[in-house]
Amino acid sequence: MFIDRRQVLAGAGAAFASAGFAPRAFAATTLNLSDVLPDTNFQVRNAKRYAEEVAKATNGDVVISVKAGGSLGFKGPEQMRAVRDGLVPMADILTSQQIGDEPIFGTDGIPFLVASPAELKALHKYLRPEFEKTVAKYNQKILYMVPSPAQYMYLKVKTDTVAGLKGIKIRGADKNTVDTCNAVGMAGVQIPWGELIPALASGRVDGVATSATSGVDGKFWEFLKYIYPTNHTWSTNMVNISLDAWNKLSPASQKAMQEIAAKLEPDFWKVSSDEDEISLKTLREKGMEVVPVSKQMSLDMYKMARPLTAAFMERVPASKPIIEAYLKDTGR
Repeated sequence: MFIDRRQVLAGAGAAFASAGFAPRAFAATTLNLSDVLPDTNFQVRNAKRYAEEVAKATNGDVVISVKAGGSLGFKGPEQMRAVRDGLVPMADILTSQQIGDEPIFGTDGIPFLVASPAELKALHKYLRPEFEKTVAKYNQKILYMVPSPAQYMYLKVKTDTVAGLKGIKIRGADKNTVDTCNAVGMAGVQIPWGELIPALASGRVDGVATSATSGVDGKFWEFLKYIYPTNHTWSTNMVNISLDAWNKLSPASQKAMQEIAAKLEPDFWKVSSDEDEISLKTLREKGMEVVPVSKQMSLDMYKMARPLTAAFMERVPASKPIIEAYLKDTGR
């Protein structure tokens, strides 16, 4: 039997329709999102949820493909520059790792400046507009921001005094954390996440300062025993998109992406808090011990690190009015 070309095309169209493919006037825009964290990390899961919501809201016009585990070849401190240089259209960026380019990103990591997520929100009321101005210089915009959970020190030794920390080689993700560790007598080393496990295995470091979620990601129980809830610094991730990629999107897609980011950001903050508790439970189940930090030990650490606040404000003048306004709001 003879079948002409029109019949073939009609049959193909029906097959596409029955499979759930609607005809499209324009091809979808696919945006890779670079993330150095592993798939198991809550920040990556947040990014994937955001991508799913954007795909739904734009009817598939915008497809965000989350590339986790540093699979695109960028290290944490390179993420903002990678977006700036057009090497990747989107990235999940740890702000504190960008202070080599823009010191203002170290503000929420000032030692003991922030004591809780509620205080961090109060700080961000003044800090976020400055962040948004800063990233604009790097040809990008912030879609949403999510803090890491509370910070801990993971060590091999058990102590209830600052003196017991003296000289311990400890990894920090950023300069603020390293400076804090050094201020309390430890030997801080800044090491990217991708190099941390080999550093622990080789003995290059004997401790890590990071969150509970990262402790689970890194299976720290294989190398370390004790967890100290020092809550010495805070850090925040921002998911950014390059302005070049942004400006190519339709106004409708831009609106959808902004609205979804605003809607999900509070949920993502709660995920961060919940993940802290879940991860601590996992670490305990794996044999690690949470060591309460005594009042005296906390006071000693605060006093030793306090000069870093004044030094930061002197080094980064734009931070001073932000910090002063925050302290006034919180009554600290």
